[in-house]
Amino acid sequence: MKCPVCNYKETKVVDSRLSSEGCSIRRRRECLKCEKRFTTYEYVEQVPLMVVKNDGRRQAFDRSKILSGIVKACEKRPISMEKMEEFTSEIERTLQKKYDREASSKDVGELVMLKLATLDDVAYVRFASVYRQFRDVNEFMSELSGILGKGKVKKK
Repeated sequence: MKCPVCNYKETKVVDSRLSSEGCSIRRRRECLKCEKRFTTYEYVEQVPLMVVKNDGRRQAFDRSKILSGIVKACEKRPISMEKMEEFTSEIERTLQKKYDREASSKDVGELVMLKLATLDDVAYVRFASVYRQFRDVNEFMSELSGILGKGKVKKK
């Protein structure tokens, strides 16, 4: 590490500790020539995940789009914003683990639907109706009967 004061190329690490979030390491260094101390931070390099759209375009993954879709699907449902943000983070972590650099928008949408199905049936159906772009009532009813067949929806 080069000294920011005298540009000497050799320094020693005086102190090292994790940041409060645990996502970086803070290091206090001392120049072996001028003896000035300075701080450096070490981070894990994140390779941005790209989403491949149906028409072949590539777009950087945007967690706010996932959260926005979940919020719309959960509107007027008894689900806290914290829970929706937690689900969004789970989806993001799953995508980062499963895909090295690129994920199809279809896989992203299916993962959101899978998570929503465990959270709330109404939110799942709302999201699915927009995501799957049902052409008619029969397709919509087919999706609902699939949920009813799994015993997920409580009948009143």
